[in-house]
Amino acid sequence: MAAEPLLRPGDTCWRLAATRRLKFLVDYQDYFDALRLALSKARRSIHILSWGFDPRARLAPDGSREHASRDHGAPDEIGRTLIELTRANPDLDARLLIWQSALPISATQDFFPHRAKAWFKDTGVRFQLDAEVPFGACHHQKVVVIDDALAFIGSGDITGDRWDTQAHPDREVRRRTPDGGFHPPRHEVMAMLDGPAAAALGELFRTRWQASTGEPPTPPPPGETECWPAELVADIEGASVGIGRTFPAWRDSVGSDEISRLNLAAIAAARQLIYLENQYFASPIVAEALAERLMDPDGPRIVLVSSHRSPSYFDRLTMDRTRSVALWRLKAADIFGRFHAFAPYTDGGRPIIVHAKTMVVDDRLLRIGSANLNNRSEGFDTECELALEAATQAEASAVQRYADGLAGHWLGLGAAGMAEARTAHGDLGEAMRALGGGGRLRPLKPMFLGPFGEFVAAFHIGDPTDPQDSWRPLRRRERLYSRVRAQKQAAIPTAESPPPTANDPTPSARAGRTAP
Repeated sequence: MAAEPLLRPGDTCWRLAATRRLKFLVDYQDYFDALRLALSKARRSIHILSWGFDPRARLAPDGSREHASRDHGAPDEIGRTLIELTRANPDLDARLLIWQSALPISATQDFFPHRAKAWFKDTGVRFQLDAEVPFGACHHQKVVVIDDALAFIGSGDITGDRWDTQAHPDREVRRRTPDGGFHPPRHEVMAMLDGPAAAALGELFRTRWQASTGEPPTPPPPGETECWPAELVADIEGASVGIGRTFPAWRDSVGSDEISRLNLAAIAAARQLIYLENQYFASPIVAEALAERLMDPDGPRIVLVSSHRSPSYFDRLTMDRTRSVALWRLKAADIFGRFHAFAPYTDGGRPIIVHAKTMVVDDRLLRIGSANLNNRSEGFDTECELALEAATQAEASAVQRYADGLAGHWLGLGAAGMAEARTAHGDLGEAMRALGGGGRLRPLKPMFLGPFGEFVAAFHIGDPTDPQDSWRPLRRRERLYSRVRAQKQAAIPTAESPPPTANDPTPSARAGRTAP
């Protein structure tokens, strides 16, 4: 009997939609190159959702501080590019909806995106800061939609401190901030897709825009626009993909937590491998689900790749301490030796910031999005992801190549080289451990907490699960571990379990209702 699908609209995803082509973009050189090509093909609309935005971010950096680019002096800053496109085509509807970050966060980004409003004044680009979230929450979705015909989705914001290549070299003259300084090596993952799935992401943008401004944007007029860059070859063609979201239950919205529910369903369904790359690993719900699988004699191998430490002081104070507790839990549960946690480094020993949010389960499920493995991403911030559940052998092979390619890129190997190493060493985690001995991949270890760290980790300070929880931090531990106990008692529903009905009063069923 075939397993029930993991992607269930209204439960573990918002909706399923077809895509003609799907391509995986690993790190910003690939992403920004593809974005530049696609933007030049826009005829009707360019719609951008982002956590952060800097109009000075260069899409084709050449290492100089001058505004020259590889295209014979054509502007490559995202802000200038958008302005020039709207000048050349006054009918082009260009809109940016960016989270209105708190000033302490904006200060770390030279007060962008707030200063971007002045950048676009009296131009054809409509720029809107969005503060329609609960106090302390953020808009964290990262989506670009062109003509409702092509879209990008994943972990990457369009800011000036993200660009890097898959080689993550120690010295890279193009890895420069807009003020001329250098930023650390960084890892991101995006997906590019077209067809009805891109149009669905356009609908998501318009819903957000209306909620923020009260103005319902008009969808682009019907008509096929070929926005796919001819230079780029798809990794998968003719697939059906799931789009998942997180919206907080706030004001008149009951919210949605499709991403969180797919986390648990995917972990429960895994048979051979769970491969995770994520900025944070602080959710006790996810940690306990993984621990249960590690204690299962027939459970999967689990590989986690995350930064050695968070780049910001606040995240080091909060997320890194809570991650240590989760790592201790998984190490204690790993009685069969199937858990590997790594932090990546350059050849010269510089830590690489892992900002990707991606998951692979066996050769069955692939996910790329904005959601971290922390409490906020389960029901406090807004998030968005794309998920592919392999329906054919070709798609299953593509999922496996994606995992091999991600793991291999840390070691300077392509997907084929990593596949050979995986076969030689018996599994992906062992291959990464064996080949990472030169220092590119080092064990990710828990940190010493101390009394203050124990308090932060115990009460998940700075990491609420929902708007109500944000005002009751001292009850957070009790609420979270009540959920963990209930999760264990329910044995975590597997892929064979039926989805909840509309009358089911459980949290997963309530969250199945759509957000506004």
